[in-house]
Amino acid sequence: MALLNFKRKPATDAVTVNPQVESFLQDYSIEVMPRTAEKVEDFRALLPEGTRVYVAHIDGTPIEDMVATAARLNADGYKVMPHFPARIIKDRATLVDWVARYQGEADVKQALLLAGGVTEPHGDFDSSMQLLETGAFGDFERLHVAGHPEGNRDIDPDGGMKNVDEALLWKQKFSETSDAQMALATQFAFDAEPIIAWANSIKAAGIDLPVHIGIAGPAKLQTLIKFAIACGVGPSLKVLQKRAMDVTKLLLPYEPTEVLTFLAAHKANNPDFNIESVHFFPLGGIKTNANWAIANGGASGVPADQT
Repeated sequence: MALLNFKRKPATDAVTVNPQVESFLQDYSIEVMPRTAEKVEDFRALLPEGTRVYVAHIDGTPIEDMVATAARLNADGYKVMPHFPARIIKDRATLVDWVARYQGEADVKQALLLAGGVTEPHGDFDSSMQLLETGAFGDFERLHVAGHPEGNRDIDPDGGMKNVDEALLWKQKFSETSDAQMALATQFAFDAEPIIAWANSIKAAGIDLPVHIGIAGPAKLQTLIKFAIACGVGPSLKVLQKRAMDVTKLLLPYEPTEVLTFLAAHKANNPDFNIESVHFFPLGGIKTNANWAIANGGASGVPADQT
C-alpha cells in the first residue's frame, strides 16, 4: 500500500526548481545512524517511499541498534542498506551473524561494504574485498562498495591513487562474477570538475560500475570543514576554505546547489556519464537535508506496487 503522507512543499514555498537538478536527484539516497534516526519522528514525512537509506555503522554502535533501525526503515517502505565496515568485524562468525540478523529481522537485501574508519582492524578483516571473498553476501540483491574521487590516505599513505585504483579494478572483476547489482558509493566532495575528471578516468580504465556520488547536504560551514578534515576529503576542501575567507558567506549555511548544478548539467549533456545517482551525507541534519532535496525537486524510488 502506498504511503500517502509524503508531500512536496507547495510551489509558492519552494525555490525555483532547476529541471536538470531535479532529474539528477531522482532516486537519490541518504544516510542515517541509529542515534540520528531516533530523533526523526516519522521518516515518511521527509523521504519519498522507496528511498534507499544507508545505515552507517560507527565503531561502538551495538549491532542490535543497527538492526532495529534497519527494521524500522524497512517497515516504513524504504530500501535499507546497512554499512558493513570490515575493520570493526571481528571474524567470519560475527559477519555471518550480522548478515543473519539483518536478513531475518529487517529483511535486508542490500549492503554497503567498506573498510571503515578505524585505523587498526579489530579482527580478521581489513578491506571490503575480504568481506566479498567470504561469500556471506551471496544472496544479496545489491552490493555497493567504496569509491574515492580524491583518494584515501588510509589506502594510499603517499596521497596517490595506486592502491585505490587497483582496488577498483578488483571490485570491477568481482562484479562480473556476482549476481548482485553493484555500484560505487563515494566519499563526499565539493568541487564538480575533479569529480567529473575522476569519473571519466575510471571509465577509461575499464571500470563500468555505476557511481553514486557522495554529496554533503546543507550544513554550517564550520561543521562541513570539521567533517571534511576528519574524513580525509582532499583538494575540494579548498572550496570550503575559500568560502570561509569570504566574510559575506562565512555565516551563511552551505548548500550543495553549485556542485549539483554543475554535475547535473554535465549529466544532461553527456547521458552516458557514469554518475548514476546522488548519495547525501546529511551533515547538517536529516530534516535539513531532506527538506532541501524536496525543495529542489528531489524524489526517489518507485511506488510499492512496482518494486
